[in-house]
Amino acid sequence: MSRSPGRKQENHKISRELFVLTYGALVAQLCKDYEKDEDVNACLDRMGYSIGIRLIDDFLARSAVKKCRSYSETADVIAQVAFKMYLGITPSVSCSSATGNEFSLILDKNPLVDFVEELPAERASLCYCNLLCGVIRGALEMVHLAAEVSFLQDRLKGDAVTEIGITFLRKPEDRKHRRN
Repeated sequence: MSRSPGRKQENHKISRELFVLTYGALVAQLCKDYEKDEDVNACLDRMGYSIGIRLIDDFLARSAVKKCRSYSETADVIAQVAFKMYLGITPSVSCSSATGNEFSLILDKNPLVDFVEELPAERASLCYCNLLCGVIRGALEMVHLAAEVSFLQDRLKGDAVTEIGITFLRKPEDRKHRRN
């Protein structure tokens, strides 16, 4: 039997839609389990972190990216390779600091919110896609890059764009390792 060429892409689309629907059910359940949005946000971040520390091995094996030499190169790899590989989108990257350690990922489209119209008024401080911040932070930590990752803007909250901020916490010279 031979496979039709479009079958793999069709399965990928079904898998992504299933993930998005499952993710929505997960967030809804967390909202029922926790009264405060901050607790839901923290739980999503922890879950994402756990995913990120495991996902980095798959990413490095499948992407064949070389070692990044700068924070800007790292931000570009996250946007152009990782987001494309796992979510099928390519955010734009902008550097938001003179020191070169703060970057923003601007998402024109966020597949995690495909089936979400808007957040309920009583959940105004909920960061629906906070899982993504945890994934990025966990993956970066596994390649020895400490970072703070958070949503700066969110279309679900009425902002013009969805923007994820990444702040690398160490200077590039702090990352060098000594060999004995």
